[in-house]
Amino acid sequence: MRIHLWIESHNGLSFGLGRAMLLSKVDRFGSLRKAADDMGMSYRAAWGKIRKSEEVLGIKLIVRSSSRKDGCQLTEMGRHLMESYLRWFDQVEREALARASEMLPIPVKGFSDPESDG
Repeated sequence: MRIHLWIESHNGLSFGLGRAMLLSKVDRFGSLRKAADDMGMSYRAAWGKIRKSEEVLGIKLIVRSSSRKDGCQLTEMGRHLMESYLRWFDQVEREALARASEMLPIPVKGFSDPESDG
């Protein structure tokens, strides 16, 4: 089971699991280009998603690093949003799995991310 949980306003989607994962990979690689490549998306698509979130939320999520080699890093608010969202998502997903196991007449298993330890 995998749930879809995102933050949306009348201006559109502002943040969800995909954007949290993108920020996590930016943090890991120090590069939006490398993060996009690792997720199988174009740099243009990744940059568009970040820009849209920044526009809708009214906050900066990433900034360029001092190096000009396409490096970037998360802002303090970008890191806080990513970490908070991932904790929220995990809690909601665990609760949804528990309720689904109780209520549905079929076996329900949690989603296993091939990149995670679980």
